[in-house]
Amino acid sequence: MNIKIHRGTHQIGGCVTEYEHDGWRLFVDYGEELPGGPKSGDLQIEGLTHGDISKSALLITHYHGDHIGNITKLPKDLPIYMGRVARDIQLVLSNHLKYKYPVHKDMVERLQNVRTFEAGQNFMFGKFEIKPVTVDHSAFDAYAFRIKANGTSAYHTGDFRLHGFRSGSFLKMLEQYVGKVDYVVCEATNILRSNATSKKESALQRDFVALFKEKKSTVVYLSSTNIDRLFSLYHAALKAGRPFYVDGYQKRVMDVVVNSKSIWTKSSLYQYGKYEPEPLMYHRFDKNRFFVSDSFKANLDKLGYVLIARNNERFDNLLEQIPGEKQKVLSMWDGYVKEGTEAYNENLANSLDGEYDYMHTSGHSDMNSMREVFRHLRPKAIIPIHTDAPEKFAEQFSDEWPVKLLNDGDSVSAL
Repeated sequence: MNIKIHRGTHQIGGCVTEYEHDGWRLFVDYGEELPGGPKSGDLQIEGLTHGDISKSALLITHYHGDHIGNITKLPKDLPIYMGRVARDIQLVLSNHLKYKYPVHKDMVERLQNVRTFEAGQNFMFGKFEIKPVTVDHSAFDAYAFRIKANGTSAYHTGDFRLHGFRSGSFLKMLEQYVGKVDYVVCEATNILRSNATSKKESALQRDFVALFKEKKSTVVYLSSTNIDRLFSLYHAALKAGRPFYVDGYQKRVMDVVVNSKSIWTKSSLYQYGKYEPEPLMYHRFDKNRFFVSDSFKANLDKLGYVLIARNNERFDNLLEQIPGEKQKVLSMWDGYVKEGTEAYNENLANSLDGEYDYMHTSGHSDMNSMREVFRHLRPKAIIPIHTDAPEKFAEQFSDEWPVKLLNDGDSVSAL
């Protein structure tokens, strides 16, 4: 089995990995490069973007744009596999955006033919045996993959962490259902961000409960597809006795999760409590504004609120109209609001207006947790991807395992 990294050896976004054996090709992820980061542009990959695709397939680890965003550029008859709930969440997102961004209309059409798999259930594609392994990430229904061919095994981590709500049994599950592998192709997002995972999600939720009890009116900015954080904040609002408001799109995303038959939705975290989130109403004559009635403002003034917001004009106008001394919270990576960073988002910074609390923890693994994972998998070698500092990764882990540093386009023969 040959492993080739087409993109991702020196950047976090847009990773593309190829596993090849006996003419069969299995690709993992085909996403967009991150805004502000390095750009290699559209890739030309035999068996994926062009040429003979009769023995090719694409696996998607999760629905974040830097992992799925470019699938609309691929041949329509290329088989694509992803988790069922992840596909349904992406459908909600793309249906929401398709009138503003035509590429999402193409995404909706493409998702209709995506093939889905179940966590832990092996399936075959050509000479490959594939086991989807559910992982904890800021995207719901995210996966790693154990890939076997010709007696050789690789574990492709996707994006993952061990400090989330769903991480408790992960190492035991790895030992029982994955075992030893020959190679690990591993994300290394946080290699330069040692303090990015300073809190567990459960501890962060307790902090939010305390904040919501103290502050009558709280506005939280976070990614709408960070499902664990969204549900965590909802249950924190319940515990604090505050109404919880989202827009219609965010409510549809939450409904997809609640109504799914995922192995995780048995947990009370992914179920509604004594009241459901309140969807904000759009203005009847202006869809770019929310409808704000006197009774709505009176209710907010009486009970307080937790409002999940995004950086756009619709929410900015809403916040100008509703009552309360608002406590703003940023619950996503703070690199988006630091001037001079590649990912700086001026609109988000303007919406926060400099007055906010920062309450966040990463969707990616810290290095100590990563070492625990490697010790369970016992690989012959590790290949870092999804990172802007592969040399630091090698310094961190080469004391126990060989670390193969590649450039985009390089491959290794996994024997």
